[in-house]
Amino acid sequence: MAVMTRWLDPDEQRTWRAFLTASRALMDTLDRELQRDAGMPHAYYEILVRLSEAPDRRLRMSELAEATGSSRSRLSHAVARLEAAGWVRREECATDRRGQVALLTDAGFATLAAAAPGHVEGVRRHLFDALSPAQVDQLRRISETLAEHLTGS
Repeated sequence: MAVMTRWLDPDEQRTWRAFLTASRALMDTLDRELQRDAGMPHAYYEILVRLSEAPDRRLRMSELAEATGSSRSRLSHAVARLEAAGWVRREECATDRRGQVALLTDAGFATLAAAAPGHVEGVRRHLFDALSPAQVDQLRRISETLAEHLTGS
């Protein structure tokens, strides 16, 4: 039995294309600004943020990969670059010899603290300043619904 494709109607197609264009443009803009102002891509900034928010500024590599939505191999490559910069250090996991923990160094925290104001201003300028308070509320609710649907959390 053949499954019928549920094609997008014109309004759905317009919405889908607008969503793709806006989300790509926003992330590309924020990434360019972080590269220019802080010398790092958004993915590295996200790793530093996640570590800064973790207890003792450390997370198991597997937890960090999950938190950043990254594969373990991609995360390992990124952490190696962050280690070379002196911003992150890897340690053996005390409770599991097979696991590793990523630790945000003082230099990494200082780098994040220096980059954060410009990045937050970019998020505000490129996202929130373009929306009304009602649209911000709608965007949050839509994003929470999609995140729950796609991740189950």
